[in-house]
Amino acid sequence: MNIFSGCGYDAHRFSNNRKLILGGVEIPFEEGLVGHSDADVLLHAIMDSLLSAAGLNDIGFFFPDSEAKYKDVSSLELLKKVYGILKENGFEPNNVTAAIICEEPKLKDYIPLMKQNISKALKVSLNRVGLAATTNEGMGFIGRKEGIGVIANSTVKEKKL
Repeated sequence: MNIFSGCGYDAHRFSNNRKLILGGVEIPFEEGLVGHSDADVLLHAIMDSLLSAAGLNDIGFFFPDSEAKYKDVSSLELLKKVYGILKENGFEPNNVTAAIICEEPKLKDYIPLMKQNISKALKVSLNRVGLAATTNEGMGFIGRKEGIGVIANSTVKEKKL
């Protein structure tokens, strides 16, 4: 069995008129993130890392923001679709790791539920999902509390079709 790795990155700026959704979890916070879908920056980075690992196009190819059907769509539903795309192409997720980078809000209490959502959507065991939250030590757009960035790494297993 062959294993391939891929990385993904995404960043979204804050907005006063949106809910903050990370890992499919609504986080109580005064601002949400700007985006065509629900702007779940964590799941976007994870999806790109999975697609990258399989040598496929990115999420903008599969779920373009020019299509009205993706307006405000749940990124958790898109993650399930990515799982299907991987399977159709002879791959299945092996593991996912991601670092969520933001000054606020504090996320440690929400990470267990995020991990459960990701585990369930990708049909991998909970110990195959690693999430960390960190700050940018006051530097850059994240440090100025303008938004959230995520770096993700995933591995996929090649399965015989």
